Amino acid sequence: MVHKDMTEKVSIEIRRDLYDKAKKFIEEQGGFSSVEELVEFLLEEVLSSEEAEERGLSKEDEEKVKERLRALGYI
Repeated sequence: MVHKDMTEKVSIEIRRDLYDKAKKFIEEQGGFSSVEELVEFLLEEVLSSEEAEERGLSKEDEEKVKERLRALGYI
């Protein structure tokens, strides 16, 4: 059973230039169906990385996360 809070959506605002960059990235690189999907993915990655760091992320796992972010053009 899915918890309601996990599926409920809320609106956020970002600068237009960041939205445009994200949209262009999706058009050129693919992998995401919308800017919203990309933003959710990036937030989940960053937040899960921080949680893992608090638990003691292994160097190997840290490198995997960095490689994924590099492939997306964020680092």
